[in-house]
Amino acid sequence: MNLDDNTKWLMWVAKQFENIAGDNKEISLEQFKTALKVKESFFGDRFFALFDSDESGTISLDELLNTLKLLIHGSETDKLWFLFRVYDVDGGGSIEPDELRMVLKSCLKESSISLPEEKLDDLTMALFESADSDKSGSITFEELREELQRFPEIMENLTISAASWLKPPTAPRKTQTPHILSPVYWHNNKNKLLLLGSYACVNIILFILAALKQAGSGIWIVVARGCGQCLNFNCAFILVLMLRRSLTWLRTTWVAKVLPLDLNAILHQLMGYMVGVLTILHMGAHIINFVRLSQAKEDYRLWEYLFTTRPGIGWIHGTASLTGLLLQLLISLMLVCSTTLVRRSGHFEQVFYWTHLFYIPIWALLIVHGANFWKWFVIPGSLFLGEKAFAAALSRVGGLCIVEVNLLPSKVTHLVIQRSPFFHYKPGDYVYLNIPVIARYEWHPFTISSAPEQPDTIWLHVRSLGQWTYRLHEYFWNFQEPFDDNPELSVARKSRNKNRLSNFVEKCLFCSSDLDLPVATTKDEMIQMVSYTPIQDSSITVTDEPEEVSSRPTKNRRLCNIKCYIDGPYGTSTRRIFSSEHAVLIAAGIGITPFASILQSIMFRHRMRKQASCSHSNSLDENMKLQKVDFVWINRDQKSFEWFVSLLTQLEAMQGSEEPTARFLEMHLYMTSALNKSDMKAVGLQMALDLLAKKEKKDSITGLRTRTKPGRPDWKQLFQKIDKEDKGKVQVFFCGSPALAKVVKAQCEQFTFPFFRENF
Repeated sequence: MNLDDNTKWLMWVAKQFENIAGDNKEISLEQFKTALKVKESFFGDRFFALFDSDESGTISLDELLNTLKLLIHGSETDKLWFLFRVYDVDGGGSIEPDELRMVLKSCLKESSISLPEEKLDDLTMALFESADSDKSGSITFEELREELQRFPEIMENLTISAASWLKPPTAPRKTQTPHILSPVYWHNNKNKLLLLGSYACVNIILFILAALKQAGSGIWIVVARGCGQCLNFNCAFILVLMLRRSLTWLRTTWVAKVLPLDLNAILHQLMGYMVGVLTILHMGAHIINFVRLSQAKEDYRLWEYLFTTRPGIGWIHGTASLTGLLLQLLISLMLVCSTTLVRRSGHFEQVFYWTHLFYIPIWALLIVHGANFWKWFVIPGSLFLGEKAFAAALSRVGGLCIVEVNLLPSKVTHLVIQRSPFFHYKPGDYVYLNIPVIARYEWHPFTISSAPEQPDTIWLHVRSLGQWTYRLHEYFWNFQEPFDDNPELSVARKSRNKNRLSNFVEKCLFCSSDLDLPVATTKDEMIQMVSYTPIQDSSITVTDEPEEVSSRPTKNRRLCNIKCYIDGPYGTSTRRIFSSEHAVLIAAGIGITPFASILQSIMFRHRMRKQASCSHSNSLDENMKLQKVDFVWINRDQKSFEWFVSLLTQLEAMQGSEEPTARFLEMHLYMTSALNKSDMKAVGLQMALDLLAKKEKKDSITGLRTRTKPGRPDWKQLFQKIDKEDKGKVQVFFCGSPALAKVVKAQCEQFTFPFFRENF
């Protein structure tokens, strides 16, 4: 800080202190803990004791400022001494093993990490043995300094990082060129901008051509005819954007490289609002014209123009006015009930679904209302009807069964669905699912999380985020069918699945004698790699269930025979992954679902590519150009990793003997609730986790070889590393929250990485 910034910061801290301290100008222990927002009282007590230099039981403004100056402006030794005093609980001048264990236990709570007592003991011993260089049985200040010097990034940024009111206010950002006007934005969004520009030009040209035909009929007739012609185009083309099977086919052609097909849903919404605006202008212009005609003492009054067929306006029995009023009403209702507020209000089936079916009478009324609409509608309408008929026949013939359900942490419902022999899909595809016992008429899209190579069943992982998904989770939580207590049935099912998979693996993986299998040296082990199963240990509990059901059995597996229907599969932008050279897959939370299927297929094809003599290798690998895959998974808490940790373990095993720098698949795991290494409330824990991971060659949080990193990714640093690897053109694929998508996309634009987002 310069002198001016330092003065502003001191004034900021003083003001925040006054707001907390009140009239007595002193901060008590409870007020201090509240301000620091610590989860574990240990750190609140220790920090308070060190801030309270006169041991009066309260902290004055001078005491607060003196300690803060030391932490922010002090030397490396000053900060390190403060840390040492935090860890030296009894004040004896050295850190004993029991003290270190107490601190690490509090660190775990601050970072929302839950580990067994044995693992805590291992962490304590790993850090203690590393720091206690003279083997004296305690850690001195000098020994702690030497240990921390092995972690230079910690020493540079060591702070308590505890509360926003203790941090200096950020300086206002300098005015910059709006993002949308920057050359980088135009370079990375040229296809999207070209499509939107073309759409706008088509509407303008149609309006002008229609207006020219009515040039001598008055301004309001010109506006009405121009808007009417644009409505012909929009009301027909809006249908094309929902032809999911046609769009899935287009993704396999050169069109996918030119048009941003992933924006079909967004453009559909945009055209919906465009239709709403055009109908208002079209109807308003006609009403104004009718008012003028009625005032000119023509043969008809205004109400006759609007509500009767006497004036003979329209090509079918003069019904243009009546059909126009009905169209305005239906379109307005559909638009209002399609807003995000209504769709997420818990009334999807009652409001959104039924009002969205208004498109059927709307198209019928448009054909009657406009003389030329049927010409625009005949091709997209035929395609739409064909797709609907095909989907209905395919999804409703016989139906399928949900054969198994696993209730995973954070209210994630894992559905295992019987797979038809005629159901073929690509990694990352999604389906529309209908479960009549949950809601008879609701269809919801979910990404298939199992690989196409997995026989007999398909998997869906459903996160409870809305009314339907919550009902689904609660239904299977209360499901009264017996657990998997029929050994004969279970053994028969597993035997049948294993036989099919065994034949497939034998044909594809073991036809080459020179296949390098560093970990899976037997056929059974390789089968296990190709087809994984989620964690099903009975010790896992669903800890965030409602209070009234928290006392129920913790066993989370249900065998059932619930009927369901599937419409699909449909393709997404993730199909581009296999034609990429260097793919970066970024998932946030349950956003891993599409990548679960993709990662399995990628590693499967990577193994296939190593076989020189396998007859199937060329056919399975002909479209895969991948040279490197970076997988980034960001989770809020520890238990979220349990969703797919078994899959990741097996993916690591498939390349177990490869050097880290030469690995085809590199994982980057982040846990946002965990505090960073530079935070005094986590520095010891992160050091201990690093040391133990090197010793055991696995991460203590997930059990993977890949170390789980605390906090959020440093996207600039991560992308710089990926860019320097020079493994081909980098393409980034993201599935997660819209807020994080904006952050990642902005960084991609800086590195000119193409960015593709999977909506979920």
